[in-house]
Amino acid sequence: MNCNEIIKQAEIKLKDEFACIDEIRDYNQEKVLNAFTENRVAPEHFYTVSGYGHDDIGREVLDKVFAQTFCAEKALVRIHFASGTHTLACVLFGNLKPGDNLLSVAGEPYDTMQEVIGTMGDEETRRSSLIGYGINYDEVPLINNSDIDFDGIKEKVDRNTTMVLIQRSKGYSTRKSLSVDTIGKICKIVKDKNPDCICFVDNCYGEFVEKQEPLEVGADIIAGSLIKNPGGGIVEAGGYIAGKELFVDRAANRLTAPGIGSEGGAMFNQHRLIFQGLFMAPSVVSEAVKGAILAAYLFVKIGYDSSPKYNEKRTDIIQNITFNSPEPLEEFCRTIQGLSPVNGYVTPIPEYIPGYEDKVIMAGGTFVEGSTIELSADGPMRPPYVAYMQGGLNYAHVKIALRRILEKLNN
Repeated sequence: MNCNEIIKQAEIKLKDEFACIDEIRDYNQEKVLNAFTENRVAPEHFYTVSGYGHDDIGREVLDKVFAQTFCAEKALVRIHFASGTHTLACVLFGNLKPGDNLLSVAGEPYDTMQEVIGTMGDEETRRSSLIGYGINYDEVPLINNSDIDFDGIKEKVDRNTTMVLIQRSKGYSTRKSLSVDTIGKICKIVKDKNPDCICFVDNCYGEFVEKQEPLEVGADIIAGSLIKNPGGGIVEAGGYIAGKELFVDRAANRLTAPGIGSEGGAMFNQHRLIFQGLFMAPSVVSEAVKGAILAAYLFVKIGYDSSPKYNEKRTDIIQNITFNSPEPLEEFCRTIQGLSPVNGYVTPIPEYIPGYEDKVIMAGGTFVEGSTIELSADGPMRPPYVAYMQGGLNYAHVKIALRRILEKLNN
């Protein structure tokens, strides 16, 4: 059977999974559309002001559209966030003060977040971290490095716990990403032990993969990157924070300055792209999820250890492929790079990147640098040598890439 036929047979097998993704897409698309129409988005909201950025009606409406979409009291949507890590850091530093207690409930956070917290990094990095500012940190280890320890959360959360950090996506680990239902269960446990504890969800890679978002199941505040899911593949930079007004305002004071908060910051004529990217996001995300499901089916079929499985419920856009040695991880990333629309001729090599303790290999021939809603793959050069494949602006591109990978393996 040739590679085209293998993929055709796979698509027949995956008909029910794809239909489920289409249903989620349609639900989320209508939710986003309602946010646009009910907030009366108009052409005048695409133009921005200069200088301090005061009296920017487009920015105000953009925040309202995001807030309604994610069921938040308030949202802060800004191109001034340099990355998802920067966005998350603003929530942490804005809502925690010296002597407060932060608890990660899903094991170790993502590599770059460990430097923000202060558990990794050189002396100067640690000095500027949460721990360096006198904030106490602890975490609930995973059971067998894979499962959430709900009993452990019950034991560690108490009246002195200021905030819990809930990382929805697996990061550079092999645990399962957290479904919205699981996040809701965590939030209930936390609030039963301490109603005043802030439940903060790192929502990166998860937006629009399910019908609900974390704020609908008990989270207090969420944050993510605009060059991931909610940017629809066209937003050039930035991040968003959404949740209870008090906590969003505190984060805004950290992004700008106390007294300025969300009222300043020129947006440099990026409004239209952000509005349009959000409107496109449910469809773009559904294409990426379909690509991940097809990849899951094919990788297992040809003998690779890949997760989640094709018929598991999805909560983010990431697909793991475990290689157990460095050479096939590097070769896989180089293959993805060679099938990219931008810099397809470039050969990625492992290198140290700011925020990471290990060398990382990244395949990212994307229109927006670092965009992971576009087809990309990366992984740290450490055991078990896992490639994290994600994104795809359209399903056809992912399918072509997978067919080429199959052809290469068959030669």
